[in-house]
Amino acid sequence: MAARRRHVRALIGRSARVRGWGLLGRVNDETPICSAKGCRTAAVWVLAWNNPKLHTPERRKTWLACDEHREHLAQFLGMRGFLKDVVALADWERRAAGDGPADGGRAARG
Repeated sequence: MAARRRHVRALIGRSARVRGWGLLGRVNDETPICSAKGCRTAAVWVLAWNNPKLHTPERRKTWLACDEHREHLAQFLGMRGFLKDVVALADWERRAAGDGPADGGRAARG
């Protein structure tokens, strides 16, 4: 499990440095997967967050989520005041590449 977490971090890196994964749809070791414990489903959401006690306001850490776990992970981060944004993975990739929509593809936080 720890190897998977490192792999996800390697794919995401620091959110400001993410550059087009182009991997969604491939079923191999490079497919971004959900950050929920034990889930092996392909991720379709990026949950951007930070801990204000540890991080500067502009810093964004990221978790990936499948459709099934998006709400649960968002609630977990939201209850702690950490959740900053929920964005579709494809929109996050476009925004990171600099050709995304002006709103960054923000999804309604629920």
